[in-house]
Amino acid sequence: MSTPPVLPISNANTTTTTTETQSSSITSPSLLAFLTRLRGTLRHSLSNRRPWTELIDRTSFSRPDSLSEATSRVRKNFSYFRVNYLTLLAIVLAFSLLSHPFSLLTLVSLLAAWLFLYSFRPSDQPLVILGRTFSDRETLGILILLTVVVVFLTSVGSLLISALMIGLGIVCVHGSFRVPEDLFLDDQEQPGSTLFSFIGGAASSAAAAAAVGPSMVSRV
Repeated sequence: MSTPPVLPISNANTTTTTTETQSSSITSPSLLAFLTRLRGTLRHSLSNRRPWTELIDRTSFSRPDSLSEATSRVRKNFSYFRVNYLTLLAIVLAFSLLSHPFSLLTLVSLLAAWLFLYSFRPSDQPLVILGRTFSDRETLGILILLTVVVVFLTSVGSLLISALMIGLGIVCVHGSFRVPEDLFLDDQEQPGSTLFSFIGGAASSAAAAAAVGPSMVSRV
């Protein structure tokens, strides 16, 4: 009696495992740790903002007598209202992006590409698109080229620049007309309340996330 032919059997577990691996790479612990630390840093920085009623107190506004006085006022007011000013810049930028949905979608897609395709992609999992495997150098080069195209060859770059210029104009006008004599500037150098401390906190968040996941420097 002849042996019956063996029929090919597809392994469904392999497909399921591959799908689960790709899903776990998207929600990697390094990305979750980065988002958690970044959210904590933002919350701590926003807790140091000044009362908005103090920012718009009409009795504290007067016209500067000279350009040097206006510059001094801007410097002192930024030292005191730095978190409020950064919040205003973020509001202006968010409003500009929300009023241009295409630019917002393009910028979000670019940011997602950087996060999921390079920054938080496990180094032991190569990027495969349409059956072609891309090395880390090729992925980085494509992302840099894509960023240049999006920022300089589309409306995204001009929108961001115009929003930042409008926000900076609002900050400079307010800072030059707001009289800073009634402000208490001696408590401004508290840890975590300066702009550089805010940037440093975000950098430490990224470093902590990199410690959980693979190092980005080893890619290139």
